[in-house]
Amino acid sequence: MTGEPAYGLWPLVIINSLIFIIFAFSFTKPRTQRDWRSFSAFSAFIVALFVEMYGFPLTIYLLSGWLTSRYPGLDPFSHDAGHLWHTLLGWKINPHFDPLHILSNILVFGGFILLSVAWKVLYAAQREHELATTGPYARVRHPQYIGFILIMFGFLFQWPTLITLIMFPILVTMYVRLARREEKDGLAEFGERYAHYAKVTPAFFPQISGLAKEKEA
Repeated sequence: MTGEPAYGLWPLVIINSLIFIIFAFSFTKPRTQRDWRSFSAFSAFIVALFVEMYGFPLTIYLLSGWLTSRYPGLDPFSHDAGHLWHTLLGWKINPHFDPLHILSNILVFGGFILLSVAWKVLYAAQREHELATTGPYARVRHPQYIGFILIMFGFLFQWPTLITLIMFPILVTMYVRLARREEKDGLAEFGERYAHYAKVTPAFFPQISGLAKEKEA
């Protein structure tokens, strides 16, 4: 890979961004204004990520002086050095196979799987004008937002940048607010049924103890 450009690969920026955005679109199929807001925010995160991964490495550029003084002999603008956690932890193995990259892949693919499964349940419920309470919705009230958060969190393990690190808590806050608005809409539409569902089903974190009790029953 010596001599090969690690950045300025704008076709890769476009291709990779489109792949993940189209995947997310196919799994979520946004229809309402709220759906489009959550999808657009996720898309912005993906574009920002791949711009720095293959286009212009702003984070590496800003940290290059510190990185070269802290790690003599390091080429900060090599692709491997872009895996900042790998560099900072001093791992010598291929960064694509280090523990954090493997964890990243699990979180990213797990997030997409959750989006896909949750959408199928939600779509079926909406067609029948019913409350979605099966599949992932039996464990948490907002699996679709959890899916988006898992994917973004996974990418932060793989390729952290200053922009995406700033965007992540902002987007998580936005998803929480969107979830609260959905809950108000659900309560207005389904009344006591939704109130009971919200009482027994956590919003974002499944009750592990509850799962254990179900297995024992």
